Amino acid sequence: QETLKAFDREVNAFVDYMFGPRDARVRGWFLLDSYLPTFFLTGAYLLCIWLGKKFMKNRPPFSLRAHLIVYNLGITLLSFYMLIELILATWEGGYNLQCQNLHSAGEADIRVAKVLWWYYFSKVIEFMDTIFFVLRKKSSQITFLHVYHHATMFNIWWCVLNWIPCGQSFFGPTLNSFIHVLMYSYYGLSVIPSMRKYLWWKKYLTQAQLIQFLLTIVHTLSAAVKPCGFPFGCLMFQSSYMATLVILFINFYIKTYRKAPSRTAIKETPVTTEIKNGFHKDYFAAANGFQNNKKAQ
Repeated sequence: QETLKAFDREVNAFVDYMFGPRDARVRGWFLLDSYLPTFFLTGAYLLCIWLGKKFMKNRPPFSLRAHLIVYNLGITLLSFYMLIELILATWEGGYNLQCQNLHSAGEADIRVAKVLWWYYFSKVIEFMDTIFFVLRKKSSQITFLHVYHHATMFNIWWCVLNWIPCGQSFFGPTLNSFIHVLMYSYYGLSVIPSMRKYLWWKKYLTQAQLIQFLLTIVHTLSAAVKPCGFPFGCLMFQSSYMATLVILFINFYIKTYRKAPSRTAIKETPVTTEIKNGFHKDYFAAANGFQNNKKAQ
């Protein structure tokens, strides 16, 4: 117990040394005073992915339809609450869209900080996105982008809440809450088989996410061009982090939505007699669900 407390003091002294004095207005808020809970929860998340894949390797996937409907509805409602509350709080505080400092809006700043705490906390709830993928054996969904985004956002927002819990920090979560209303609505509906034929808009969700990141970068850099007292280092870090997301999302978009070869091109592909491990290559195509002939239908 004493060893853990000493370690906790050392870790928090280090982050304070790195980033300077914390914002006194959020002292005592749940999970914020010490970095260790955020660190350990992130470690548990990564460990669950690794152990979960091993556990599910020789087991059938879980359906979890009811759980997914409730979960996605819950995240949709939380995102909608954060969106509306951020709009109302920043309007009440007369926030400047181009650049807003940390202390000029009084009680409205506290109101924004309270919503942003929920935004931070929502990032640990969203770890369940990946856990559901593991339990449903949707390994193709557990990409580097997916895990990187979930793990880093939770830790970054611990820092945001401790040092820059209001002001210019409001913009990204406002946009992201709007995107999450659309995204988790889509996920929830996609669990219901009868609704899937109406869900033609997944491609546009990814486009909206990319636009969100680009707008956040523009908004962040606008405060660097015309400063208002918001910490310059935080602006540079946020812009750089968002740039990594833009690069990874563009890569994902190209891989996922690049134009598939036409049926004519497929028909004109010459038939070969390549053998792999004693099987014709068409066996592997059929085994993976890509064979498309009338007999199979």
